[in-house]
Amino acid sequence: MKLIKDILYKVTITAIHGATNKNVVSIDFDSRKVKQGSLFVAQKGLVFDGHKFIGQAIESGAIAIVCQQLPTTLVEGVTYVEVEDSDSALAVIASNFYKNPSAKLKLIGITGTNGKTTIATLLYKLFQKAGFKAGLLSTVKILIDQKEHQATHTTPNSLLINNYLNEMVNAGVEYCFMEVSSHGIHQKRTKGLHFEGGVFTNLTHDHLDYHKTFKEYRDVKKSFFDSLPKSAFALVNSDDKNGLLMLQNTNAEKYTYALKTMADFKAKILENQFTGLLLNIDGDEVWTRLIGSFNAYNLLAVYGVAKLLKLHKTEVLIYLSELESVTGRFQYFISKEGITAVVDYAHTPDALKNVLETINDIRTGNEQVITVVGCGGDRDKAKRPIMGRLASQLSTQVIFTSDNPRTENPQIIINEIETGVEPQNYKKTISILDREQAIKTATKLAKSGDIILIAGKGHETYQEINGVRSHFDDFEKISQILNAIES
Repeated sequence: MKLIKDILYKVTITAIHGATNKNVVSIDFDSRKVKQGSLFVAQKGLVFDGHKFIGQAIESGAIAIVCQQLPTTLVEGVTYVEVEDSDSALAVIASNFYKNPSAKLKLIGITGTNGKTTIATLLYKLFQKAGFKAGLLSTVKILIDQKEHQATHTTPNSLLINNYLNEMVNAGVEYCFMEVSSHGIHQKRTKGLHFEGGVFTNLTHDHLDYHKTFKEYRDVKKSFFDSLPKSAFALVNSDDKNGLLMLQNTNAEKYTYALKTMADFKAKILENQFTGLLLNIDGDEVWTRLIGSFNAYNLLAVYGVAKLLKLHKTEVLIYLSELESVTGRFQYFISKEGITAVVDYAHTPDALKNVLETINDIRTGNEQVITVVGCGGDRDKAKRPIMGRLASQLSTQVIFTSDNPRTENPQIIINEIETGVEPQNYKKTISILDREQAIKTATKLAKSGDIILIAGKGHETYQEINGVRSHFDDFEKISQILNAIES
């Protein structure tokens, strides 16, 4: 329990109505979870306005309400706190309620369009190997040292973030590596957190259903670096044209990493094979088990962060050589028939291009590259034709299929993907609505030596159709089908 006045520290307040010396037992923004002694934060969401549920929260036992607009009638005995922005207020209140856990460990935030999950996860694994207790807040999973929680969002809500960080502090965790999404930044979920460092990976076409323009998307990412303190570091990919922009207004110590340009942390790809990458990092060669130029960038970012956190170079390179790929990120196997199956989360044009270019760089040229790909529903529609164009350009054969159509008609999504296919590539493409059938068809088209890429869902173990989630795991499915063919 904490006093209302204590958890309001650093909150931008317009007015307070009622006593602030009352104890609060919990913080809630969902009125259905409110209990006796709760403080309820009314947020204006994209779908629901929490202000409409203030009465319900009070009936359930809320003793304090934080809101942007006061109700017409104030209930006696309830404290009302008017604030400029409920999202910001919730983030700061959550941090105060859990005694500011982010300041008690070294929290590193990773943002950008692609690579966040891989970099955060590899950093977690590397620091565990180095003998530290580490934490992970990622799209795939939440890890508190060895304890795992199920992840539901790239960046959890403010309450969950601080709850997990508090649990990490109690478990003796020294470092936490966190994916920071543009949605999370824009919705103020990271406000009030103390970051030891921030990493920028790249910026490509994504989330324009939410941010509307690329400039808005870019500026939201930049605001994360603008908010870093002088005590933090900012590490950016200077090969990306937006990398140095991220550093323009930051107070943090500025560092860069790159494969193509001069940078503080530099690498060169010496070999790129299905068995791994041979890299020269800052003058030393290291063989890694990850594949592709995009993973060279990911590994270099991991190396840079580890060095900035004062790990010894030789130690870091040894651990880099031991790291394995993250679930659903260029995860592959070779069947007994000699067919290579690759499952990757590539759901943006740039990610799909990177994966297909990596496959084409590695293959000898005699193998077919058969790609199974779709696009998610209720998301950025502008990228659909671009995905269609890239898939058909860089593959021998493409099967367009359903991803997570959500509430959209999956056939309409496929039709929009197909509009990007250039005339010379029409004959390469077919459409199969059912994802399982699409994967089965890919295996029937493949022969020994061929490569099947199943893109878009990666680590996800479900498919969402009309709001209903059903179990569907691309890696599991392709493994079952190829084993059935072989038997």
